[in-house]
Amino acid sequence: MQIAFRTHDLGVKGLEGAVNKCKCCGISAVQLVVYKFMDEIKYLPDQLDSVKAEHIGKALKDAGISVPLIGAYFNPVHSDKEKVARCKAVFKEYLKYSKALGCDIVGSETGSFNDDKWTYNPLNRTEEALQTVISTFKELATYAKEVGAFIGMEGAAGHVCWNVATLKRAVDEIAADNIKIIFDIYNYLDASNYKNYLEIFDEGLKTFAGKIVVFHIKDCVFEDGKLKQVAPGKGMFDFDKILGKIKAYDKDAVLVLEGTTGEDIVPCIEFINKKWSEV
Repeated sequence: MQIAFRTHDLGVKGLEGAVNKCKCCGISAVQLVVYKFMDEIKYLPDQLDSVKAEHIGKALKDAGISVPLIGAYFNPVHSDKEKVARCKAVFKEYLKYSKALGCDIVGSETGSFNDDKWTYNPLNRTEEALQTVISTFKELATYAKEVGAFIGMEGAAGHVCWNVATLKRAVDEIAADNIKIIFDIYNYLDASNYKNYLEIFDEGLKTFAGKIVVFHIKDCVFEDGKLKQVAPGKGMFDFDKILGKIKAYDKDAVLVLEGTTGEDIVPCIEFINKKWSEV
């Protein structure tokens, strides 16, 4: 098992800052989201090239930090089609330079008709929305194959692929063997189903057997009629059961503590390591 953090959750800017923070906290893996922690690189086309990618990848490798996933998340159903085109171009750049960055998997969620809010919209659950996602990721998967890379798709209740079944349908219709899954149980929950999170977790493990490359690990509480994310161990999730299921699925699983920041980082590493050793 490997514990990782998103680079922009480390609370620092720049490559040197990220490396030092990882050393300080005992972090040996990161979900690399370049444009969110390196101010000199924006989420725009032509921002990344082989020289920059190799510099980043070498710095992380030399520091003993692995990269299980590259984040280049974008909204394929955004109303601004020019923005969608730019984002696809950026995503392809990350696919092209993924190996130089230290990984061959670039991930994204499936978007929302609420544009930059990435929240629930009734249109998200239409056939039109799903077909847009399918065609977009099919194009990206074709390009990824040309450069020897993989795509990680992630579902969420407020997005187009809003449950396990919808994401499975998208993956099946894309029909590309280089599509992998980023699984985040918290993402699939809302006020109507949060009590059934373990059943949904089991459904995901069964449905995506052999395809899950990263688990996003969070915790949550239910307050004022809605779910609120908290650091692992501070909410309602039964981590004995969650980690036990992951360990049975893959003893070498990558666990990204997405959204765990600040003073929670070290205690959460200790919490997950302890629980993992006990299950």
